[in-house]
Amino acid sequence: MKIGILKTGRPPRPAIPTFGTYPDMFMELLGRDAYDWRTYAADEGEYPAAPEECDAYIVTGSAAGVYDDDPWIGQLLDFLRAAKGRAKLVGVCFGHQAMAQAFGGQVVKSPRGWGIGEHAYDVVSREPWMDGASPIRLPASHQDQVVALPPGAELIAASEFTPFAALAWRDQPAISMQPHPEFLPAYATALIEARRGKVYPNDEADRAIASFGMPDDRARVGGWIKAFLAT
Repeated sequence: MKIGILKTGRPPRPAIPTFGTYPDMFMELLGRDAYDWRTYAADEGEYPAAPEECDAYIVTGSAAGVYDDDPWIGQLLDFLRAAKGRAKLVGVCFGHQAMAQAFGGQVVKSPRGWGIGEHAYDVVSREPWMDGASPIRLPASHQDQVVALPPGAELIAASEFTPFAALAWRDQPAISMQPHPEFLPAYATALIEARRGKVYPNDEADRAIASFGMPDDRARVGGWIKAFLAT
């Protein structure tokens, strides 16, 4: 199976030698040898010649906002619309927001502020590719949020902080989620430290880092994504 990763951002440069790029993180989560991987620098205007070039696409996280007027964001939304029904789509964080925006939902810079650290999410609709409906814990790193569902999408996971945390589309083979199953806790901690005192205050950073002391569901949700891709 050919999986295309649409890269829409990068980790802080000092973190890349240790943790790799965002495409690297997804390959590690889902298995480097499990798929025929292709990477496209969507944030630099690089896309497949046609959506059928890959069987599925994963849209990564980014520091950008889907409502920004950068030309590459418009290109990304156009590609997602073109790929509808022609390839499976998986969006994570910015990718979740981009899919919602592309297909008629709404994304805003949330007045709730930043969501960082490990968050708990309730599964509100158990999908066939899930192993159960028990809550999940995953790293989060976002200020933007989906605030209105696009037509054809159904809510499948939520939290008090992130009411539209994960979606499944009923009119195409597509899923998306706000949290980051691809983030190792050590990388999420490094990202918080890189932004400490600049993006969020020290006490908020301290609370977020402390939240990584409990087990998470990265492997479990990675299994969900693999099961979805196999359907």
